[in-house]
Amino acid sequence: KVNSFIMTENKPKKVALVHDFLVSYGGAERVFQELCEMYPKAPIYTLLADPKMVGEHFKGRDIRTSWLGKLPRFIQKRYRLFLPFFPAAVESLDLREFDLVISSSGAWSKGIITRLNTTHVAYLHSPMRYAWDYHENYLQELGARGRRSILTRMLMSYLRIWDKQAAERPDVLLANSQFTARRIKKYYRREAQVIYPGALSLFEKSEKFLEVPGIQRDYFLVVSRLTRSKKIEAVVDAFNKLGLPLIVVGTGPEELALRKRASAHIQFVGFVEDHELVKWYRGARAVIFPSEEDFGMVAVEALSFGVPVIGLEYGGLREIVVPGTGEFFHTTAPEIVAEGVRRFLAQEGQYSEETMKESVKRFSKAKFQEEMKKLLDGLISNS
Repeated sequence: KVNSFIMTENKPKKVALVHDFLVSYGGAERVFQELCEMYPKAPIYTLLADPKMVGEHFKGRDIRTSWLGKLPRFIQKRYRLFLPFFPAAVESLDLREFDLVISSSGAWSKGIITRLNTTHVAYLHSPMRYAWDYHENYLQELGARGRRSILTRMLMSYLRIWDKQAAERPDVLLANSQFTARRIKKYYRREAQVIYPGALSLFEKSEKFLEVPGIQRDYFLVVSRLTRSKKIEAVVDAFNKLGLPLIVVGTGPEELALRKRASAHIQFVGFVEDHELVKWYRGARAVIFPSEEDFGMVAVEALSFGVPVIGLEYGGLREIVVPGTGEFFHTTAPEIVAEGVRRFLAQEGQYSEETMKESVKRFSKAKFQEEMKKLLDGLISNS
């Protein structure tokens, strides 16, 4: 029986799961759900949890938060202000009673402290991006100047030191793509085995949603959090010039500025539930993917619905978009993005839905869980 224990020949081993935050639901949380399905009775540790989000996506689970969860709710909503204290918060999680800990980390949970005989397997969605290869862009986004710039750079230096030390704590590092594995090698000087995440959960659930009959593929689509790092501004500028209809799904701090920048044929629909997102995917001519990502779940979701991807030729996207499934552009200059769209239009009729759907079957939940189980069983048998 699979629960919070892994049975070995002589005794059970108790398992815990850890995730950075459970305050919003995105790609990392979809993957973490698939880990949670493997151990339905294992307790979940996290720095902070939003009751509404947990109630919707992790209902009935034993959720245990750090001391951040004891702060008043109005302070918890501004949890990002506590960035300098996140290392102390993650190290405060008490995992002494467990034999196996599986962490799902975009930045923090790999830094948990475990006892000598505990096996810690860390699944890394990314090294701490804003502390390493994105730190200069991050400073610009913060508008850090003068004394603020000095203090912020000191904080980034401290976080890099902690992050490097934290990455030495897990017994096994796993990466969500070859691109992430190379970044782990670069910044942490450690090898990481690649296990691609299960990224087809939306498609697999879509059979529950009624498909709109006679839907027309008559617009282009962006699905993204609206921050500067996602480069949505370049897509808006490109489509202002192209004059083609564009739908933007997602919210974020740049939403107001992007709305003001956009022409009338560009529509922002904000956050949408899964059944609405399925509808937007099914009606799209192509999905535009302009940002550098360690994996690229949106691209997999698009292809699973037979929708081509037009994206930046960098990062994990190169492991997803193969010939016959999309087009690449090489920089996020609006003119170059527009040229990528024009190349797509020139051969739009040559794309095969079946080819695109077939290309992403390797990213199924079943395959992810099978590879994780194989690795974890190997660790248990050798312990």
